[in-house]
Amino acid sequence: MNYAETLAYLFHKLPMFSKIGEAAYKKDLTNTIALCQAMGNPQEQFKSIHIAGTNGKGSTSHMLAAIFQKAGYKTGLYTSPHLYDFRERIKVNGVCCSEEFVVKFTERIQPEIERIAPSFFEITVAMAFTYFAEQAVDIAIIETGLGGRLDSTNIIQPELSIITNIGMDHMNLLGNTLTAIAGEKAGIIKPNIPVVIGEVLPETLPVFLAAAHSSSIHFAADTRYIHDWLYQDGCLQMTIVDRAKNEYLHIESDLSGFYQTKNVLTVLEACAILAKAGWAIDLNTIQTALKQVKALTGLYGRWETIQTSPRIVLDVGHNEDGIKAILAQLDLTNYNQLHWIMGMVKDKDSQAVLALLPSSAHYYFTKASIPRALDETILQEQASQFQLKGEAFPNVNLAIEAAKANASPNDLILVCGSVFVIA
Repeated sequence: MNYAETLAYLFHKLPMFSKIGEAAYKKDLTNTIALCQAMGNPQEQFKSIHIAGTNGKGSTSHMLAAIFQKAGYKTGLYTSPHLYDFRERIKVNGVCCSEEFVVKFTERIQPEIERIAPSFFEITVAMAFTYFAEQAVDIAIIETGLGGRLDSTNIIQPELSIITNIGMDHMNLLGNTLTAIAGEKAGIIKPNIPVVIGEVLPETLPVFLAAAHSSSIHFAADTRYIHDWLYQDGCLQMTIVDRAKNEYLHIESDLSGFYQTKNVLTVLEACAILAKAGWAIDLNTIQTALKQVKALTGLYGRWETIQTSPRIVLDVGHNEDGIKAILAQLDLTNYNQLHWIMGMVKDKDSQAVLALLPSSAHYYFTKASIPRALDETILQEQASQFQLKGEAFPNVNLAIEAAKANASPNDLILVCGSVFVIA
């Protein structure tokens, strides 16, 4: 098979969560363990950091990868889903794995695919771990796909575990309460391995404390806080205070969304723990890396401006907490009229999201080109129940063209609601 034929095989042969949802979710680690055993257990051949959370885990992963790259380490990065190219999921020092590797790996693992019928995600995890082992990375930053306890990535023994936050998402798989969801995410905590918690709630604190009974647990907000911040030259500039030392430090991030302040605090706490463990990470490296996360790692879709006059912003926020963060960002943004392009998937709580949205915006309801996408006319009908008015479009590009035609130079066009719409 060539590369195109290999991707067609992977996309059509294997159950893919982004396409079909819950039916593709395998609720144990058996297949991943079998796949990795067939490849010589590559997950045991490199060091790693494991990151879970409802929101922010992708940004946090990319920030840490940028820092390790700038520190001179050969750094693997595994994230999902991809936006444009499948190989975005598997990178070393910001460079996607080669097409040749994807083809050769698939040929090697094909007998196991036929034997155990794994999911698409299980295959991509085994592929990533194999690539990182072959590339002899110094460290790999591993983002969970969904949950934690039963996530396919949860066969590694990391240097550090990180849980960014807990919110209401994937309730059909992870549970209907914050406590239940926290229990699933806390499943990545390993005995005697430190864990950083980015945000904690009264409902989740007991869960984390119980899960970390033999591990040191660190709450990012207990150590540092954001003293002040501003936007300048396309960057989010922050003054951060170390509570114990009463020291001030200046951090700039090219990830300009205000919600990144929470992720930066999580990353700083993680770096402090890793530095104590012997990793050569200093403040200057951190400051330099965070200014150029996009260039170093290829992160997109986080309050990303792709056009000015009118300004068009993309954001992968897609659940209740993600939309709340976007709304907070809008309060800090200057514009005349808001044009909101929205697409969602069927298994998200669209009602909870729509209830948050401002009725003053003009809406363009659309959908991604995946079977799991919620039909744009259904989304439009649901939105009308919340006095949200707008037209329906069968794809996002038609929606964008309509918004651009209607928008004045000082208006804002926002595209969000589904990672796959952004893709």
